Amino acid sequence: MSKVVLYTKGYCPYCRRAVALLESKGVVFTNIDVTNDVKTFSAISARTGWDTVPQIFINDEFVGGCDDIHELDRKGQLDKLLGL
Repeated sequence: MSKVVLYTKGYCPYCRRAVALLESKGVVFTNIDVTNDVKTFSAISARTGWDTVPQIFINDEFVGGCDDIHELDRKGQLDKLLGL
């Protein structure tokens, strides 16, 4: 199975949707809550160029956010990336 890391904020509905999708697939992932962690959020934003959450990485590759992984799922590509 692939290594999956999400950067989320507690109040974010898109973060909850992304987490729910991964959980529905039985994916084990690391969720890094940056709600009150400006330093980590700034570092990951500098890496991706994004200032929104969630920011999702699969095998250390940035795949985007909530809409992006749902689109990958609709296209049948997410399971392959996840190693399912």
